[in-house]
Amino acid sequence: MFAYVIGRLLATIPVMTVVAVFVCFLLRIAPGDPAAIIAGDDATTQDIENIRAKLGLDRPMFEQFVLWCWRLAQGDLGISIFSNLPVTQLIAQRLEPTLALTISTLLVAVVLAIPMGVIAAWKARSLADRVVMGFAVMGFAVPVFLAGYILIYIFSIKLGWLPVQGYRPIGQGLWPFVEGLILPSVALGTAYCALIARITRASMLEVLSQDYIRTAESKGLATRRVLLLHALKNSAVPIVTVIGIGIALLISGVVITETVFNIPGLGRLTVDAVLKRDYPIVQGLILVFAAAKVIVNLMIDISYAFLDPRIRY
Repeated sequence: MFAYVIGRLLATIPVMTVVAVFVCFLLRIAPGDPAAIIAGDDATTQDIENIRAKLGLDRPMFEQFVLWCWRLAQGDLGISIFSNLPVTQLIAQRLEPTLALTISTLLVAVVLAIPMGVIAAWKARSLADRVVMGFAVMGFAVPVFLAGYILIYIFSIKLGWLPVQGYRPIGQGLWPFVEGLILPSVALGTAYCALIARITRASMLEVLSQDYIRTAESKGLATRRVLLLHALKNSAVPIVTVIGIGIALLISGVVITETVFNIPGLGRLTVDAVLKRDYPIVQGLILVFAAAKVIVNLMIDISYAFLDPRIRY
């Protein structure tokens, strides 16, 4: 087990190295002169040169990469062009809303999707199965922003049960904190829930057709015990895999959801930085999102060893 975990950890090094190289040279990849774009149409040649010096674009490319890696090793992601604040500080200020939205969406999706998939597999080709699969198709078909506006119209404007937009930190009270996350979590979690439900159903159907499941049923074990302890446990690897893959959907969906619901998280920060062409912030956010994805994949890989001991060898 120790060797397996170490191997997974080492495998993340080349991935993060490639990401770091891409992020470092993002300004070089961008079309045109980033300094001229940032300076604007009315900027003088001296203004453009000052911005190039501030971004380090006047140095040789290898020197830029070495200096950037050295600052990164010290936790320095650069300085925002427009606010003159450290990028790490700006990201830290916006991290709580994004983490809260991501975790609440995961809880909503997993808690709803796995039981739905289990029931659909248990009652295959029944009305319950058709309802679950219909929800899965609809979940994929409806865009996140459209689901968000529909939820706002029904539960905020018409019924007045929940706030239209905004976010309140947990320090201001538990219910205001939860109240502001319900609609965005449901809007973002709909497609994610549909994906997990479909994979859970498919994996459960395959396991339920195995001989050991029929043996367990013939011994008179309760249906709930067969479904949860035998079938679901042996279906866990594909389910955990799709949960990990769905994190990528959450990362992209967070940007849209935070914009729709006016949540001051990393998604809104990304949109604002792109519109202002604040490249240091864009670079830092890409690195943070990529690192989060790599860490999640690492956790999923390690969980395989606990769910299926054969994977360790």
